[in-house]
Amino acid sequence: MPINSLLNLITYNKKMLWLILLCNILGTLYGYIWYGGQLSVTDWQYKIFVPDSPTASLFLCIVLIAYLFDKNLPIIEALAFVTLIKYGIWAVIMNIIMFIQYDNITIVGCMLIMSHGIMVLEAFLFYRRFKITLVGFIVAMIWAFHNDIIDYVFMQYPYYDFIESHLASVAYLAFWLSVIPLLLYLIRLKQCKTFDHS
Repeated sequence: MPINSLLNLITYNKKMLWLILLCNILGTLYGYIWYGGQLSVTDWQYKIFVPDSPTASLFLCIVLIAYLFDKNLPIIEALAFVTLIKYGIWAVIMNIIMFIQYDNITIVGCMLIMSHGIMVLEAFLFYRRFKITLVGFIVAMIWAFHNDIIDYVFMQYPYYDFIESHLASVAYLAFWLSVIPLLLYLIRLKQCKTFDHS
């Protein structure tokens, strides 16, 4: 099967969309449960910004539900694209570093690497179907950088000893993991605008 046909099957076939949605709902629920302890002691104004990865997958769940009804939600699509890449890559890097630091490879860590790696793949999988807009870019940019400030200025980052002892380096990584998907989105935005005027 040609690659374009396979991608269309995955991203447009409603049975496939239901399957992907179900997997993401389960992953999202697990993610919020995983953050439960931290959320229980987090001030209310920060709660929405603490569970980064499950919120990213929640954005994708909303997008997938819209696709099932043949709708596009450009702002949510932009948020999904940027946050899936950002927090997917971030979690993969953090877990690999912890494997190295503690000289211990865990089943949970491997599961987190796999699930967050899939988040990144999903962002690129649906990239071709997203409706790219300037408003979506602006909202996603504000969300990403504001979240970095909440995490590393107001110290609401996930509870990991490694982050606390390497805060500046992790914050720097998070900044660039915000920039990269935003640039990718901006490239598509420029391409769409060029096409519109051709």
